[in-house]
Amino acid sequence: MDRFQSHDYYLMDELLTEEQILIREALRAYLKKEVSPIIEDYYERAAFPYQIIEGLAQYGCFGPYIPEEYGGPGLDQITYGILMQELERVDSGVRSTASVQSSLVMYPIWKYGTEEQRRKYLPKLATGEMMGCFGLTEPDFGSNPGGMLSRFEDQGDHYVLNGSKMWISNAPFADVAVVWAKDEADRIHGLIVEKGMEGFSAPEMKGKHSLRASATGELLFSNVKVPKENLLPGRSGLGAPLSCLDSARYGIAWGAIGAAMDCYDSALRYSKERIQFDKPIASFQLIQKKLAEMITEITKAQLLTFRLGQLRNEGRATSAQISMAKRNNVEMALNICREARQIHGAMGVSNEYSCMRHMANLESVVTYEGTHDIHLLITGMDITGIPAFQ
Repeated sequence: MDRFQSHDYYLMDELLTEEQILIREALRAYLKKEVSPIIEDYYERAAFPYQIIEGLAQYGCFGPYIPEEYGGPGLDQITYGILMQELERVDSGVRSTASVQSSLVMYPIWKYGTEEQRRKYLPKLATGEMMGCFGLTEPDFGSNPGGMLSRFEDQGDHYVLNGSKMWISNAPFADVAVVWAKDEADRIHGLIVEKGMEGFSAPEMKGKHSLRASATGELLFSNVKVPKENLLPGRSGLGAPLSCLDSARYGIAWGAIGAAMDCYDSALRYSKERIQFDKPIASFQLIQKKLAEMITEITKAQLLTFRLGQLRNEGRATSAQISMAKRNNVEMALNICREARQIHGAMGVSNEYSCMRHMANLESVVTYEGTHDIHLLITGMDITGIPAFQ
């Protein structure tokens, strides 16, 4: 049973609009009823619960900020963050599915696509009728995406795409893939590749200890003929996919808080109920120290991310600011998961509680969309003006 109670130590809800709170509460009620009761089972089976796609779409989780004219709800960036926080409170894999759909598929089509592409794909992606994935990472190029080997050549009335991508969320069931590859001049462009195109396959990757309720796969391209109208013309170069990652990383910064809040809430409740030495363990100083530090770090992350959301709404948030929030909040959440697990004692490793699942999931989140160390170097470069990547 999902017994989660929200924790708002600095009264952050007073900064939200009535609409934002209503949207959050509606999604939270749906997740508690339909997703929380099944997520442990799907996690253990390493399967994605496809039946929740319709519900996620209904509550605005796919492309929350996409304008209504393209089928989106047209919400602001803070509301987008709130939705991602609620999803990750239940499971990082569920949030990943929505993040990819929103920030890595719908966002580039909206920002860099043609009007025809927007009207063809965005409404169906918003409703979940179509699902998408984002092809950037390759087997030998993760933190250095500019070194990618995937290429496409102009063949007159179409392009021919060759290459491969790895660790791609949603790939096994995606109807479309926004794929980044180099042209003959070594310039990176985005291409919309559809399921069923000859030479395109997306085998599922097995054996994950993390994000087990999220489908992950490869993207393989062998002389795939891509219509020229499927090129995203609005922007090229490495900055194009990185701008999409900015949107996704922003969502992660909010989402990680959700995982931390869930673990804190569970630890706080358990500490009041668990009796040792004839009194609840919440009465002991070391347990209170852990809990006090947890809520302090969650509150700091909430303040950091809310301000970042304001800057995103104003179009002023920088990539480096987003990197700082992603790095800080995921590390915060991981630490809280580990402390919460200890408060639960031996029960903390059982699937009766969510701590270990969140912890394992966050080991992926701390690495994807820019590793923990790479985000540190992004901040370092921003404050010194000196890149340390090479």
